[in-house]
Amino acid sequence: MGMELVIVGGVAGGATAAARARRIDEDAHITLIERGPYVSYANCGLPYFISRDIESRSSLLLQTPAGFDARYAVKVMINTEVLELDRLGRRVRIRGAEGETWLAYDKLILSQGGSPIMPPLPGSEARHVFKLWTVPDMDRLHGYIEEEEPKTAVVVGGGFIGLEMAEAFQKRGLKTTVVELQPTVMGLMDRELGRLVGRELEENGVQVLTGVGVKSVHADAHTVELSNGQQVPADLVLFSVGVRPELTLAKNAGLTIGPSGGLLVDEHLRTSDPAIWAAGDMVEVEHKVSGKRVRVPLAGPANRQGRIAASNAMGLSVKYGGALGTSVVKIFEATAAMTGLSETAAKTAGFQVGVAVIHKDHHASYYPGGQELALAIVYDRSNGRLLGGQAFGHAGVEKRIDVLATALHGRMTVHDLAELDLSYAPPYSSANDPVNLVAFVAENDLSGFSRLITAAELRQALITDRPPRVIDVRSKKEFAQAHLAGALHVPVDELRARVKELPNDRPLVVYCRSGFRAHLALRILAQRGFDDVRNLTGGWVSLEDEGGFDIERA
Repeated sequence: MGMELVIVGGVAGGATAAARARRIDEDAHITLIERGPYVSYANCGLPYFISRDIESRSSLLLQTPAGFDARYAVKVMINTEVLELDRLGRRVRIRGAEGETWLAYDKLILSQGGSPIMPPLPGSEARHVFKLWTVPDMDRLHGYIEEEEPKTAVVVGGGFIGLEMAEAFQKRGLKTTVVELQPTVMGLMDRELGRLVGRELEENGVQVLTGVGVKSVHADAHTVELSNGQQVPADLVLFSVGVRPELTLAKNAGLTIGPSGGLLVDEHLRTSDPAIWAAGDMVEVEHKVSGKRVRVPLAGPANRQGRIAASNAMGLSVKYGGALGTSVVKIFEATAAMTGLSETAAKTAGFQVGVAVIHKDHHASYYPGGQELALAIVYDRSNGRLLGGQAFGHAGVEKRIDVLATALHGRMTVHDLAELDLSYAPPYSSANDPVNLVAFVAENDLSGFSRLITAAELRQALITDRPPRVIDVRSKKEFAQAHLAGALHVPVDELRARVKELPNDRPLVVYCRSGFRAHLALRILAQRGFDDVRNLTGGWVSLEDEGGFDIERA
């Protein structure tokens, strides 16, 4: 008799676990139980069906129960709910089309994922209010758009799915508004990058309202009322405000829940019960950078966790090293991506945080078609260790973030990044890739050769009792177009001749458009007796992206 393996949850981690278990043990009896009507579907592709970038619904259905059985000899039970977990008797009580029964197991893998949070607001149960998490959710939403032909949409929540759906609705001809409670969309990213994402949405016709919540949905009037009293037209409303782990079964069975609110697992993805493993959105794992227990509800980690959980359930010994939260999102023709810790998260985790920002063409500037890339890295000032990275642009974004994710996995420093031998040809990069360049900037900061200040730090410094004096070293034309109020204008090429004009009784901050000319200016000043000078990392571009400054414009 083969081992009885039962897997609860048939999407992402669960389906991967079933296939992996079969490859390890041909004689095992494997049962995959899925509450919904579909197994092993591409849930990350659902927004792109709504946008019609993906036209074939069937292409999202990766396997059927019959196909899973034919290829992997796995018994798939769809439309079947697990009601109870009897750990002592090693069995689960299930309810399906044929009623209720008990199913025995030797080993159990839980991969129940999570469910989107639907706030209990007035009007949230109306028929034109949606979530998007499953294929039936997608079918209902697509059918409503086809049949009712709505003209306006409100997306509540400015995270990954919310932004993908804002683009999808806009492509379907709906005038779309994104409502986000946080100060910027993409709240996982730092303010400067989040504002870039918001600007891209607005440039493509999406209205972005931040720092405000939703009070109620008015079904009859087809409007959404915001917490500030504003009424926003909404023939269609989609909520995307977060994901709650599915823990009812685990909690009722007495399995240990971790500090972040996910199911606690060890490095082998084993729960507090030695016969039960878990994977996916329902579990909490170690963050590879902070070392803290976190939930990372992303498809990539879920699939890898499913593979490892199955390996260990089948008798192997494979460790899961944790997650970085590496993620990417398409916003019309632009891309935003991040990995590791943001500046905010790194400070919360207790690191001595440094930040370097560059704005650089994604390939050699002299080769046609260059697109400016905003790239920021976060590092530990005590030892130079890379802590995270964020990027935004219209080309080359995910390439750089994947390099940084690899560097984080290897616990590399900014000095290691500076030495990376990355591929170069003018259509693809520069002789020094943006990853190298941002590392150079960080190295200069750490060594004291060219110390940095972020736009956020400058904004706070300017409202203190002893604000720094700000020097704008851009050209006369650039300064005339717009500049920071109160800044002293000394073009970098005139600096040596005019150095005596500068005050030396308080800190100085120099800025240019993106940082390089300011770096040159800082080095001139540092060698002429100015010992407290900082370069605004990312320059004028970052200053405008950060926002909150007093700007004088022509």
